[in-house]
This record gives sequence, structure tokens and C-alpha cells, in this order.
Amino acid sequence: MEELAEVIAIENGIISVVSQIKSSCNSCSQVSTCASGQIAKAIPHKKLSFTLSASALLNRQLVQVGDCVVLTLPEIDVLQSAWQVYILPIIGLLSFSALGQWLKIQGMLSHELLALGVGLVGGYLGYRLAKYLQSNPEHQEKLQPKILRVIPKPLVVDVKQID
Repeated sequence: MEELAEVIAIENGIISVVSQIKSSCNSCSQVSTCASGQIAKAIPHKKLSFTLSASALLNRQLVQVGDCVVLTLPEIDVLQSAWQVYILPIIGLLSFSALGQWLKIQGMLSHELLALGVGLVGGYLGYRLAKYLQSNPEHQEKLQPKILRVIPKPLVVDVKQID
């Protein structure tokens, strides 16, 4: 995944960048007739700003304030993170719900609400597992954007006419 951002400040090895948040609704062919597209047009686009360490540079490229940089994030890490956050709670909910239902059928639980409670506990445990995996420092390091390349700002040439 790649995104363009503008360097707005560099201080003590910390690079501050700002990026335009884009809505996916603007690229659809139905944007003029879709309610979501109309809302996306009405709401002004916001900017996302964050900081990167100078170690985020590849090949020690020279970065200056005003340069446009291409930020990258490995897709496999983003997909793995999304899988953990969305699927693990669902797996916990479904598997513990099945366990609760089995316990109800076996007569170990006296009421359906207790089986439901077992399912909710499984969903919560899946959520906690996902949160634990996401808080791993190695995993968080993988999800930090890195500067792929620098696009230098264009030169401004002041041309005076000679008469």
C-alpha cells in the first residue's frame, strides 16, 4: 500500500508529514446517484498528520520540508492485522456458543441464557487475544509507515524579461 504525503517539519530526527484522506466514493461511476457519494462530496476532505523517525527512510534519502514522499505499508501485515481484529472475536463467539449449546443439551447448563453467556465470554476472549496480538511490539513495528521514495519539490525559477 502506498500513499503520498507532504513533509511539513523535520526536528531532531523526527519527520512530520501530512496526507490527504481520500474517500473511495469519489471514484465510483455511481457517485452522482448514490447517497454515500453525495455525503462524501458534502463533507470536506480532512488531512491526516503523523510523525516518522528518520530511520523510516530507505537508502538514506535526503528529505527537506516541502518534499512530497511516498509512504508504504506492507499489505500482508495490514491484512494479518485485520484478520486478527475481525476474525478472532467471531471465532471465539461461535466456538464458545457451540460449546454453550452442547453444555445445554447435555444438561450441564440449566438455561439458554447461560449458553448465551458462554458464547459472549468466547467473543470477549477472542477480542482480548486479538488485542494482545496487536500490542506486540514486533507487530506494531511492522505497521509503521516507511518512506519508500522522496519526490523533491519543484524548483521555482523567477524569470525576468530583458527589454
